[in-house]
Amino acid sequence: MYNVKNLGIRQRIEEREEMLSSHAVKSRNSRGRLRSETYCPVRTVFQQDRDRIIHSKSFRRLKHKTQVFVAPSGDHYVTRLTHTLEVSQIGRTISRALNLNEDLTEAIALGHDLGHTPFGHTGEAVLNDLNPDGFRHNEQSLRVVDFLENDGRGLNLTFEVREGILKHSKSGTVLLGEDWVNDGNLEGQVVKIADIIAFVNHDLDDAMRAGLLSVKELPSSILSLLGNTRSERINSMIIDVIECSWGVSGMCSEDKIAITMSDKIREATEMLREFLFDRVYRASSIMEENNKAGQVINYMYGYLMKHHSLLPEEYSLRQEPIERQVSDYIAGMTDQYALQLSRQICFP
Repeated sequence: MYNVKNLGIRQRIEEREEMLSSHAVKSRNSRGRLRSETYCPVRTVFQQDRDRIIHSKSFRRLKHKTQVFVAPSGDHYVTRLTHTLEVSQIGRTISRALNLNEDLTEAIALGHDLGHTPFGHTGEAVLNDLNPDGFRHNEQSLRVVDFLENDGRGLNLTFEVREGILKHSKSGTVLLGEDWVNDGNLEGQVVKIADIIAFVNHDLDDAMRAGLLSVKELPSSILSLLGNTRSERINSMIIDVIECSWGVSGMCSEDKIAITMSDKIREATEMLREFLFDRVYRASSIMEENNKAGQVINYMYGYLMKHHSLLPEEYSLRQEPIERQVSDYIAGMTDQYALQLSRQICFP
């Protein structure tokens, strides 16, 4: 039998990475982990990170967490897990075309929403109001991989993946505007823009599936620039990002080293996002469900703050403020578990 340690598989992968763009992050140049480890004989450090995320409990729970529609009755609505997989696919496509590190992009994409609350951004907004220190899902995702997973030991991911997870959140309201922060590695920037490409398209698809609108109601300027079908729109956005960011590949001009879009496609994407806010996210039926979900989070938070002995041991034994313990517990819940627990609290 072969002694896998002597095959040099990881080393050969690392050597092939030298053919990537000069702007790509090479795994052998990683800034390392919080705790040093022995290298895997067959996987690079970014491939290890990807696998640790996939096998984590937080990743599995994403299949029962809301994207837009709370507890939808159909089987084909997007969940936080399928959203994550779409972001990963889009990010890998862009990174491969730009000759960036696809493994690093994939690891960041798969981990970027691990800290998301039940009931989507409604749960995040409520916890942000309740916790004195605030709550942001990107920061919570980093807490998950650093402290909460693996019985409190965390996943011990590389600095580059942790940075990408933390910085994926869109701080600005305008896509690629002046307040759009493009720091960190380029693979993380790819995930940040892939996140938007994924959600504006699958949220539109879900809205049409729910009967909230039809494709005929989309502004003609969006259809003419992006396409008439979901696949056409996604393809238009991806190709535009690749063409406008081509300088990062190291094959062309080196003066542009940011992941970006052309003005016309960016404006069409922003227009589509605003259309979704007006017609979907702020729709009365969605707002009604979000209000109910917010009440569930609000009630559970208040109850657990008064009865923190009910917190599972993995949260209550941490030497942290009770507000943080309660927030960690609630943020890790799936939609179904949150609803079930709230019913038990109300009607024991």
